[in-house]
Amino acid sequence: MEKRIIILGAVVLVVVLAWTGGWYFAAGQIRQQVDALALADGEAAPQLTCRELAIGGFPFRFDLQCSDAAILSGDVLVELPHFRASVMVYRPNHVLASAVGPARIADAFTGLKQEMSWTEIEASLRLESWRIARISIVGNDLAWSDTLFGNSLIARTPHVEMHLLDMPEMHDATAGRAALALFARAADVEVPAIELTAVNAEIETEITGLRDDIRAWGARPFLPDWQQAGGRLRLAGLRASDGVSDLSADGELGLDAQGYPTGSISIDSLGVAERIGPFIDEPWRTLVLGVAGEDARHQNQLNFAAGGMSSGLVPVAAIPSLF
Repeated sequence: MEKRIIILGAVVLVVVLAWTGGWYFAAGQIRQQVDALALADGEAAPQLTCRELAIGGFPFRFDLQCSDAAILSGDVLVELPHFRASVMVYRPNHVLASAVGPARIADAFTGLKQEMSWTEIEASLRLESWRIARISIVGNDLAWSDTLFGNSLIARTPHVEMHLLDMPEMHDATAGRAALALFARAADVEVPAIELTAVNAEIETEITGLRDDIRAWGARPFLPDWQQAGGRLRLAGLRASDGVSDLSADGELGLDAQGYPTGSISIDSLGVAERIGPFIDEPWRTLVLGVAGEDARHQNQLNFAAGGMSSGLVPVAAIPSLF
């Protein structure tokens, strides 16, 4: 009996040592990958730097914590006091993340300086066979401000959420293409500049023609690849209302071989034209929202083709190629 106990203890010790060694090896690999992001040029690939980087969570979890994070992409710099990402050892395809604000945003080209604050924000990413199964972001008490001169509130909301979901019925395994559905909503939005308060808004869209394996997303330029696959962006519904005014929109857009948007979007609104009247001059307001009918509702269709946007048959603006 004593011999069996010794053998069992030895086996347990070997397993514990192997698990510990495996965990620390994996943690080292994660650190190397994050450190490599600091060497990116910020142009071809975003650059991420952390004043302090820690990997914890032993023995069943990996917790990555980055303090005083700076993310540089082109001319845009985003600074965060702290963010954290966690993944369970036995479920490496599911990542949970959170961040401490405020986030400071600066654009070296335009001189823009803004700040985004919140009391709580959490995100979740789940993959299945390297295909996006679900991405969710939920935030509370968000405030977006312009900080170039003082601190001017742009918008705020007590709650916002966004969910990006796989559409398995539209997955083409042979072509390696997937489709995603997006749902997002914001409650009691306040926009002081246009005197909007207590606005509830939501959007539903579907995006088809995406590469199903996210590891292949950087292999070719994203938009040309999406266009060649016949990708479409379908706006199933955009709805916003403050109880007095409301706006809804739907339509479908794609890209032609030259990278110009093609398709149309229909807009229906009540009271919106009057609300934005002091901020958008005619004829632009009518060209976008349309003329009011007998029921006081404005209806219009915006068409996109050949590098331009038209209101019905009336040209409104030139749209540059997206690639």
